[in-house]
Amino acid sequence: MAARPRDWLKQAERDLVTARHCLAVESYEWACFACQQAAEKAAQAVYQHLGLKSQGHAVSALLEALPEEAAVPPDLVDAARELDRHYIPARYPNAHPQGAPYEFYARADAERAVHHAEQIIRHCAALLAG
Repeated sequence: MAARPRDWLKQAERDLVTARHCLAVESYEWACFACQQAAEKAAQAVYQHLGLKSQGHAVSALLEALPEEAAVPPDLVDAARELDRHYIPARYPNAHPQGAPYEFYARADAERAVHHAEQIIRHCAALLAG
């Protein structure tokens, strides 16, 4: 199958639009999850651009495993770690001792997630352009 890094990056950007919409309507848990998805797809775009095979859904692991020529700064890996924490708990009640996922998310969580996703997408887009 042909590599399609630009399509992956475009979808990452679209997922970020969705995250911003969820933030605006106070669906903070979905905003956080959409940010994780956006960052993951941006990382996948880099893997495809470099002709590499990726494994898993952890954005931090994907970014850390990139080769030297596509190395990601440590602060972006830390941002990815924060986004990775939203992969399951933002969606599933059994990830929490009680309550629905939305009850554990606040505006500040979503704003921070959007900021992190923006940074990661920007960095990955630069890798594709360079």
